[in-house]
Amino acid sequence: MRTHGLKVEEHSMFETSHVLAALLASSPLLTQAWGHCLHANAGSSSFVLQRCDDAVYVAFSSASSSAPTALGGGFFDPVPISSGGHELFAPLAGAGQPVLVQAGALHLFLSSFCSPDFQMLIAETRNKSVIFTGHSVGGSIASLAALYFLCSSSRPDAPSPASLLCITFGSPLLGDETLSRAILRERWGGRFCHVVSQHDIMPRLLFCPVNAVHPRLAMSICSLMQSWHLSMRYPQFPRPALQLTDDQKAELQGHISMHIGAAASEQTQHISPYRPFGNYVLCSAEGAVCIDDPLVAAKMLHLTFTTGSASISFEEQHISYGDLVVQLPQTLQSKRRLHLEEDAPKSNHSAGVSLALEASGIGIQDMGAMEAREWLETSMCRRPKLHCASLAIKLAKVTPCRAQIEWYKALCDDDTGYYDSFKLRKASKKDAKVNMNRIRLGQFWDELLDMIQNNKLPPDFHKRSKWVNAAQFYKLLVEPLDIAEYYRCQWHGTRRHYLTHGRERRYEVFDRWWNDRDKEAPEKAAAHRKRSKFAGLTQDSCFWAKVEEARDSVKNAWAEKNPTKLVKLWENLHGFESYAKGLIRRKEVSVDVLAPRSSYSLWVEELKDLKSKQACRLPSSSVLVGVTGGT
Repeated sequence: MRTHGLKVEEHSMFETSHVLAALLASSPLLTQAWGHCLHANAGSSSFVLQRCDDAVYVAFSSASSSAPTALGGGFFDPVPISSGGHELFAPLAGAGQPVLVQAGALHLFLSSFCSPDFQMLIAETRNKSVIFTGHSVGGSIASLAALYFLCSSSRPDAPSPASLLCITFGSPLLGDETLSRAILRERWGGRFCHVVSQHDIMPRLLFCPVNAVHPRLAMSICSLMQSWHLSMRYPQFPRPALQLTDDQKAELQGHISMHIGAAASEQTQHISPYRPFGNYVLCSAEGAVCIDDPLVAAKMLHLTFTTGSASISFEEQHISYGDLVVQLPQTLQSKRRLHLEEDAPKSNHSAGVSLALEASGIGIQDMGAMEAREWLETSMCRRPKLHCASLAIKLAKVTPCRAQIEWYKALCDDDTGYYDSFKLRKASKKDAKVNMNRIRLGQFWDELLDMIQNNKLPPDFHKRSKWVNAAQFYKLLVEPLDIAEYYRCQWHGTRRHYLTHGRERRYEVFDRWWNDRDKEAPEKAAAHRKRSKFAGLTQDSCFWAKVEEARDSVKNAWAEKNPTKLVKLWENLHGFESYAKGLIRRKEVSVDVLAPRSSYSLWVEELKDLKSKQACRLPSSSVLVGVTGGT
């Protein structure tokens, strides 16, 4: 009998991070994108647009006069992406916390966006395959441009590309954890490909808190950035010599390494807000690996930076991506062997991990090799994905609980009804079993919401139709039982009514999931479909709570002496009466609502009695006659 871990490995079969990187390197995408980056850096415009075969390349310059040549000046300070009052990135909001991005990159993008050239770009890229690209800070601006088009594609009237990809080279981190999670939530991570050289400090620099950098280190970074700026702006001239001493290099590497390690370990004190998003292609002299998980990417950015030997100095790596993309396919073609301590790998998956470890530039004897192997092994079955798979198994295990409640409902629909049968239940085994199943299902869904709260499930989990539909069915089936239990225990007498003081948080969450789902298809279907028979489950899961409030209003109306309060009670009663009749007319209620002894049927009779008695008692009150319909 295989263990669960072995099943996961056998299911993966192959570790593919190095395979994906090899596939990308063997295509012309990287070399073409880098060529357009060079063209943009050498030009005077903020971006250049060029057609290549069936694609349109849009490359953003990193060598403009506004590009940073030092850490100071606020360029790398995090600011809300909505700064300035615009709503260009509105779909990224919704998590409660503002999305933070580099202030300077956002300013440069907004400057480009407001130019006539960008408006022409929008028209030129409509319904075309578009590749946004940029080197260094130009990559950050390219990412913002890609995010703008992805956000605008959610509006049906907005012009948008047929397909979109963003490729960056040595780009500094753009945004915070909220941005990273929003991109995962929208399933846009696959649209971003960040190419990073093994010892390039620029993609790792913003893991360090910018304002906490020692002035001595800040001067070293300033020297590097000025040198890079000149090299990118004037590639035809020899690269200026860099004057960092060995001590300065060691101090800079140690400082960056310390902060990447803190971020990768998810420490929350004294660290930068910036985090990775999208896919990271981590390149070395030995090959490349592709990582699509933000936390794994941060960890591998740390481990690759602190291990391995650099073929060229880390000062040069930031401006040597042209050599890298040319050599990478040749390197991958020549790799035909595994350097393993053991004679043979234990499995195909293990062999793939070893290949990925080698391709990342980490040797088997390096200090971080074991840790890197562990992270590579989890990169394809990271915790959210694994938890999601195990959750499906747990759902299958509680499905019999749901089935037994459905069976109970079918038995109760004729006379008293589903809701009232449970509310008025006695100590039978059948009723006790249903109550136990109700509690077990509630525990399952509460645990699921806790996993979401603790980031143990994918950020887009609440958009997956399987779980949205399962949650909606659970809510329609079980919430009436929760309402029945609430009023059976007379909690409304001490806590007030269910809707305002008794409803569980899970049902409110599931309401949002259902309302936030893709509405176009359901609305179109509903517009052309009318129910021919009553629904299996009442489509308003809170219907019985509203019935209980309406019955309470009838009781209060009998005793109320104040005409103003009485008018308010009648308004509430007629509002619910109209609402309930609408549900019944559209057949959006279950047949148990109309059962002869259901709470709703009793309320209808109580309301008729109240109307006739009030009309007899207060014939001169024109206000009440109007409210009661003149009866």
